[in-house]
Amino acid sequence: MPIAYQIDHTQRLVDARAHGLLTDEDVFHYQREVWGRPEVVGYNEIVDVSNVSGIETESVERIRQLAELSAHMDPTSTLSKFAIVAPNPLYYDLGHLYQMYRELNAKSTKQVRVFEAREDALRWLDTAEEDKLPNKTDPGDT
Repeated sequence: MPIAYQIDHTQRLVDARAHGLLTDEDVFHYQREVWGRPEVVGYNEIVDVSNVSGIETESVERIRQLAELSAHMDPTSTLSKFAIVAPNPLYYDLGHLYQMYRELNAKSTKQVRVFEAREDALRWLDTAEEDKLPNKTDPGDT
């Protein structure tokens, strides 16, 4: 599957990274597989599409359907955050379209934002994972 993910129970974070050609079926499968697990209810999520070579979707309607499915899988009493990392302008725009559909859905309890850089997404998610990023300099190193 072109979407690999890790679940960090300490940080309450699902970290997914897509690569290669990504189809809407891949994304629907990921959504059902990961968010159908009761142990991740209320977790934050980051999906990084930086290494995707192409996105194949049938239509904009499929993006709306994915947003609807996702919103219906959200817990009713828990707010969480979902960051999409998309440095490619087309993928960034598709992420914003998904964000708009999520915001319009009354059942959605996730805040969705799209970022060009992973570091910005992690900062927004406010996780300690930001400290694990390579190339981050320690103020004592200067």
